[in-house]
Amino acid sequence: MEAATVTSAPSRRRSEAVWEFISTYGLILLLLALPIRYGIQDLSDDGNLNRLGNNLVEGLSNGAVLALIALGYTLVYGIIELINFAHGEVFMLGSLASAALYATFGLTPATGAAGLVLGLAAILILAMMVSASLNVMIERVAYRPLRGAPKLAPLITAVGMSFILQNVGVLWIGASQKAVPDLLGSQKHLIEIWGVSITRGHVLAIAVTIPLVLLLTSFVARSRLGKAMRATAQDPEAARLMGINVDTTISLTFLLGGLMAGAAGLISALYQTSIWYFQGFSAGLYAFTAAVMGGIGNIRGAVLGGVIIGIIQGISDNRIGNDWTPAIVFVYLVIIMVFRPQGLIGEETREAG
Repeated sequence: MEAATVTSAPSRRRSEAVWEFISTYGLILLLLALPIRYGIQDLSDDGNLNRLGNNLVEGLSNGAVLALIALGYTLVYGIIELINFAHGEVFMLGSLASAALYATFGLTPATGAAGLVLGLAAILILAMMVSASLNVMIERVAYRPLRGAPKLAPLITAVGMSFILQNVGVLWIGASQKAVPDLLGSQKHLIEIWGVSITRGHVLAIAVTIPLVLLLTSFVARSRLGKAMRATAQDPEAARLMGINVDTTISLTFLLGGLMAGAAGLISALYQTSIWYFQGFSAGLYAFTAAVMGGIGNIRGAVLGGVIIGIIQGISDNRIGNDWTPAIVFVYLVIIMVFRPQGLIGEETREAG
């Protein structure tokens, strides 16, 4: 028996090494499959990669918005292990609030550049505050009383809050999709790089997302409150014994997630030039998928997952069709979860330690 155990150990290690090799390099090939496939087709048909480049740029800008929403999911799950299904609707109401504030600040497509910059900066701050306040209110009213309840109770409550907020959206703007002024001319060509067209909308999405992600990462990693968040995520009871106000820390987490959702709401209103009470459902679903794909509880993973899903969307919408995009995104998710259940970068939750 001992000999069998000894001889089986090297075999087990080899199997683990082979599985690790497949899960790492196989997934890299999987993620590159669509760009390589259509890159070869473009070189054959057009003799250049301009179309693929435009798909990738479109995907990066969409992925930037998804990344901001995904950060709210990953922060909350990392702290209290709750899937906040209402987060997509927080993003939606941030978008509605942003559009409503256009008239308040007197912004129109004819407004001068300086007025637009100042007005949109003010709207960005207000939209972030609206979504953050709403998210904190949801935590205080719906989730905190269920802190010690079985996990199914807050999960169902989160679904209920999602429906409630959707109906708030219906009462606000009605059930049909509404067009909003295209203040920036979001589809207007700005610059061309190697045949790839960069529009104002692309620049807006990436220029707002990158600083916010860097600020959030720095805050969580270096600030005293960020350290309290990480301690609470690791062991709430130990954090409480060390003098950390766990309830306040959890509220802070919801506030930060709401801030990111509010910023995404303004970007979406400017980029898509339309608002809809149901827009939070699909965006929230994709964003949560991004958080799981990258590694739930991991800020870098949420951003990576958002970018990957955005690129898949950009290629699929243009090449295969919008109807097939959700199926393709979730096929990628299933395959990634089979080979790397912890996500591409890895989970940062209590179980992961």
